[in-house]
Amino acid sequence: MTRHVEIDSGSGFCFGVVTAIQKAEEELEKSGALYCLGDIVHNSDEVQRLARKGLEVITHADLEHLHNVKVLLRAHGEPPSTYLLAKRNNIEIIDATCPVVLRLQQRIKKSYDAEANERPQIVIYGKNGHAEVNGLVGQTSGEAIVIESVAELDKLDYSRPIALYSQTTKSLTGFKEIIAEIERRMLPGVRFESFDTICRRVANRVEKLQEFARAHDLILFVAGKKSSNGKVLYEHCREVNPNTRLIANANEIACEWLENAESIGICGATSTPRWLMEEVKWKILSL
Repeated sequence: MTRHVEIDSGSGFCFGVVTAIQKAEEELEKSGALYCLGDIVHNSDEVQRLARKGLEVITHADLEHLHNVKVLLRAHGEPPSTYLLAKRNNIEIIDATCPVVLRLQQRIKKSYDAEANERPQIVIYGKNGHAEVNGLVGQTSGEAIVIESVAELDKLDYSRPIALYSQTTKSLTGFKEIIAEIERRMLPGVRFESFDTICRRVANRVEKLQEFARAHDLILFVAGKKSSNGKVLYEHCREVNPNTRLIANANEIACEWLENAESIGICGATSTPRWLMEEVKWKILSL
């Protein structure tokens, strides 16, 4: 069977990840060694590629024991405590925080810095424990309330003002559902403000991705196991094409999936490198 195999032109690294990797590679070319606080991207194949160039992933616990070194902060961003620790240990920060995330951090901090009697409950629609969300909560000295779904809205006090923000990679649909339910519960006359802080470079991918998914018999969605964005976008593909498979790399392709599939589409998350999708394509063509 002659197969048509196409890679989605809109898939792959978002701007923030591209910038972080460029900064890492520039430093590695100069010195051959660099620490990165957490995986630079939620894709183990890309992390391993950079490790071979000299990028060493460290934890926050590791950071406490490092002195006089260079450390890259990835696109997800970090709480203020990380910067304070780096200064104390004479660590040079290479800051690759995504500009979209940085603006969101600043907005949340501004809300938190309001006079105590005017400060609203700061609510973040996001994944608890996610690196970006940890950085956002850190702007509020840990006081922000993280909500993952409508089911968790009982955590809020609807007699007090609320300021709602969103992790940059969450779905617009989910965010609108949260807004509608909070509005329904708010007591009359109590202030509720919502700030749409979802990255459009991510959110706008959904419609185009679904269009791509509809056009093929089989979709191979390539994403790292740790990618939250990958799980979300994969589900959007599966909504319109049930014959969608989630894989981390070319080694996970099952031959039986390819049977009777004349048209195969390959797409991925904002954390999926283009070279990984290319490998998937060549693996299919070789089978």
